[in-house]
Amino acid sequence: MRQAIAAVLVAGMVVSPAGMPLSALAQTAVVKQSSVGTLKVRAETVLTNVVVRDNKTGAVIKGLKESDFTVSEDKKPQHIISFDYQNVDEAVTLAEVSTVSGSTATKKKSIADLINNDFAAAPDGLKDRRLIVMFFDLSSMQPEDITRAVDSAKNYINTQMAPADLVALVSLVSSLSMDQDFTNDKSALLKGVSKYDGTDSSGFAAGNEGTDTSSSSDDSSSFTADDSEFNALNTDRQLFAIRTICKSIEKVEQKKSMMYFSGGLTKQGIENEASLRSATNECVKSNTAMYAVDTRGLQALNPVGDASTGSQRGTGAYSGASMQSQLSSNFSSQETLGTLASDTGGKLFVDSNDFGPAFQQVQRDSEAYYIVGYRSTNPRRDGTYRHLTITVKDHPEAKLEYRPGYYAPADFQHAKTEDRELALTEQMRSEIPATDVSVYLQAFFFRLADGKFYVPISLVIPGSQINAVTVKDKDKATIDILGQVKDAAGIAVGQVRDTVKLDIDANQQVQKKNVQYSTGFTLAPGKYHLKFVVRENQSGNMGSFETDIQVPDMKKTPLKLSSVVMSSQQKSNTAKKNIDPLVRDGQEWVPNVPHVFRQDQHLKFMYEVYSPTQDKDSTAAPATAATTPGLTKKEAVPVRILTSIEFLLGGVKVYETPMVEATAINIPERDAVAFQFDVPLTGLKTGTYVCQVNVIDDVGGAFTFPRMALRITPAALPPATPVVAAPATTPMAALPSATPQTAATPTL
Repeated sequence: MRQAIAAVLVAGMVVSPAGMPLSALAQTAVVKQSSVGTLKVRAETVLTNVVVRDNKTGAVIKGLKESDFTVSEDKKPQHIISFDYQNVDEAVTLAEVSTVSGSTATKKKSIADLINNDFAAAPDGLKDRRLIVMFFDLSSMQPEDITRAVDSAKNYINTQMAPADLVALVSLVSSLSMDQDFTNDKSALLKGVSKYDGTDSSGFAAGNEGTDTSSSSDDSSSFTADDSEFNALNTDRQLFAIRTICKSIEKVEQKKSMMYFSGGLTKQGIENEASLRSATNECVKSNTAMYAVDTRGLQALNPVGDASTGSQRGTGAYSGASMQSQLSSNFSSQETLGTLASDTGGKLFVDSNDFGPAFQQVQRDSEAYYIVGYRSTNPRRDGTYRHLTITVKDHPEAKLEYRPGYYAPADFQHAKTEDRELALTEQMRSEIPATDVSVYLQAFFFRLADGKFYVPISLVIPGSQINAVTVKDKDKATIDILGQVKDAAGIAVGQVRDTVKLDIDANQQVQKKNVQYSTGFTLAPGKYHLKFVVRENQSGNMGSFETDIQVPDMKKTPLKLSSVVMSSQQKSNTAKKNIDPLVRDGQEWVPNVPHVFRQDQHLKFMYEVYSPTQDKDSTAAPATAATTPGLTKKEAVPVRILTSIEFLLGGVKVYETPMVEATAINIPERDAVAFQFDVPLTGLKTGTYVCQVNVIDDVGGAFTFPRMALRITPAALPPATPVVAAPATTPMAALPSATPQTAATPTL
């Protein structure tokens, strides 16, 4: 059940006092995100590497100054604010046997270690160095492809590697890992690449799209499977790996070269557009050029297939359709690699079994280059492509090599649907909370059966966090919600993704309301980590809330009590087969997350006691049902549960509800006794109370007294109306004047 309720709660939401004890098994404490103002400064500098060569000889032109360069973006001149020159000929051989960050070469690390070891902390040590990342995408290569890639890498290390070269090894199989940090130790690098020999694992070939069966192999199956969804997910995974690597080395301002050894990368229509654009942008931001190498080499395509597959079915082998299909598939897998290479300032190497030219190109492009930086005069964050034009004054013979352009950052209004969804997912993965939108959360638990609990979740977003939305643009008033719950092993066991449309009428704007969202998960006893990400779709601001929750194991608990839910509102819910215990008699209880109530409201309590001790010695006759042929009903055994609720103000009890006694189980499908209380707050003073729920199992001799804090505020002021005179009022009594309504056996 997922619903959103825009309800007028209170203007100021408060939290339970810090000193108030709350049972970890009863309910999760409500925590408010920080609302302290934050000053944000955004400084975006565009960096591009420029190689200046003599048009005739190809030699690098050295000794140029900042004043010799002119930069234009979309034909508009830009002011250069940073300038540097890198020349690997001036590099001094590093006298180190381990790595740049000081870690040993024998310990296998994750790619996150690149971030933890801040290479930018010692920029002088990286100046005039050629930084190369060899990325072996083992998940896309077959064993023979891996062998070719490994042999070419070994040949480079043994014969071509220069003293200024620092190389890192990264691989992707089932996960992304950094197998060797940046180093110029040839023995460590040879040991690292030797692990990629192709004997232990093989890649995943792209699946059949299922669109053409005339040229598929005859494997005695009656149909051709459509693996397009698998291909799209696999491509997203590879692009995300590229993005992660570039993200981890963006702190290093020098030019980086990534040699991407792959067996092809196929984009599935528009399915992978967001991931491709994100990977490209991250490479550009980190000043990384992609040199993609198709490890399949020069391929001889056979129209009737090779010995690895069965004979072709249909007429495709004779009409040319099979050959055309293979050519199209091969070109598609190379086209995405070419897009990555060209958009990042690198090169694509295909249809060759000799990968040596790829290493030569990397060394040639980074032997000497200028780093030019400027701050764009175009402030728009529209995500459009911006063309760069760089020239050198008084050097007509110069030939310039540089990235032709870049994609501008896109704000939320200009982001595409795929990019918006990707941003929401990335925030869910992020360890840094989002604080632009305040979020309140409370979790409960109710037992459905032995070892099975339903955990209702209530999220509250203050109306003040929603941008100005009136009736005229109410169609834009939506909130995206993404939630996930993980078990103690970090495995996701539940997820919710929803877009909530706010209900705005002509009389009340959303800023005067609070938005409450309800959902739930079915979980087993144990410890879980809960995280929700909320995005307001007017501005794109996001907020997150995460906490640990404990679903109790009640097998050895003497008195098994559910969470205590406090509410002042209910709404109609007539959905059938609803397992949510908060839905009773066609009405859904709306939990009051901040525990703040007005004096003119009714405070309602709901909780359940499971498997109470049965009074087998009772002389009372057990309740029986009318006999129906073929059907029998288990006789109810008497129980005796006593409960009441106390209100304490300043440590003194100021009110207690009448004691309620339950003598029978009223929810037999859950073996539970449910209690509901309705307490009018008219007679209670304003202030912060401690509410104690007393529950006693008289037969079993067990008891529990959970406590929680609540606050009572003055009643809402009535609409202003002309008044001639007002009679004197009588002071309100400290205790309620009417007996609170209680119900021990509700109808379900």
